[in-house]
Amino acid sequence: MIDRAGLEIRYTLLGYRGFESLTFRNKVIGEWRQAALFFLRHVDAIISRIVRYYCVLRYRFVIILSLMMLFVQSAFAQYDPNFSHYFDMEPSYNPASVGKEAKINVTAAYALNFAGFENNPRTMYFGADIPFYAMKSYHGVGGQFMNDQIGAFKHQRLTVQYANKQRLFGGTLGIGIQAGLLLETFDGSKIDVVDTDDPVFTSGKLDGNAVDLGAGLYYMRGRWYVGASVLHITAPLIQLGERNELQVDRTYYLTGGYNIKLRNPFLTIHPSALLRTDGSNFRADVTARLVYTHEKRFMYAGVSYSPTNSVTAMIGGSLYGVNLGYSYEMYTGGISLGHGSHELVVSYKVDINLVKKGRNLHKSVRIL
Repeated sequence: MIDRAGLEIRYTLLGYRGFESLTFRNKVIGEWRQAALFFLRHVDAIISRIVRYYCVLRYRFVIILSLMMLFVQSAFAQYDPNFSHYFDMEPSYNPASVGKEAKINVTAAYALNFAGFENNPRTMYFGADIPFYAMKSYHGVGGQFMNDQIGAFKHQRLTVQYANKQRLFGGTLGIGIQAGLLLETFDGSKIDVVDTDDPVFTSGKLDGNAVDLGAGLYYMRGRWYVGASVLHITAPLIQLGERNELQVDRTYYLTGGYNIKLRNPFLTIHPSALLRTDGSNFRADVTARLVYTHEKRFMYAGVSYSPTNSVTAMIGGSLYGVNLGYSYEMYTGGISLGHGSHELVVSYKVDINLVKKGRNLHKSVRIL
């Protein structure tokens, strides 16, 4: 647990299910009543996206304790960050999806949340996966790195993944596992305090790490797919210094999608959904995209809705063999339109010919 004392009452957001602190500075510094009213007015919208970690804190100010109790009651917090382009980043939450296509796939993403606020969350993701054929079976391997910066806290994940593909009921079932490290850093020098000599508060850096495991299933048949996975299987406990610790909860994912053909042969509708929960908090994203495809080029526009959280508009396409996607998430809990979240996804795919003795073993871009 984290002990802090003498925290200056500014625009400080205290994490319920984790280990976060964001200091929002305003021109009127020291007017704690205005800060309290701001949080009370916007707490539901802010907590639903920013807070992902659990932490018990001890304070000297009654007003901070009161605000934290409100946050505890309304927090919608989970450890893993959320991406609007989840349909293009399936390995980030399901290891069974690596190598699902007969292509080398490289994906990078950057998300900037709560634009306009100081010390707002910024998340970077990079991943790659490739299929291969061995021992009379198809397989996939991949790796990824994620960096989540939120104020004084940095959360990093480094993962390697493997999936085995098997024919089942006319489709393909992927069974995947992953292993990696969770790296946590707290930089006390970024926090404003009244009493810098307080022995309870650290002005330096605290680091910790833990082994992280995950597993998943991913089934494809024709134009539809469904997947289920669990991350942080062992619910790792990360030690930060002598008196601080972070508990990462097990998180469950369920995803699915279907490609709907239209009369126009160049147009298809791609509905999809992603549900996730850590046992106490829940988030759902439902997405629909209209996709135009001609030869090897494509363009799409779509909208996504997360109940009680946000509405997201997105657009994307291919340019010189590189796939680009952009989205803007608008929160429905009272945050102004200009303080939404930007997300940019860039991916590059190279066809790979999985053949044996000159005989093609697959009939489409998805391994069958």
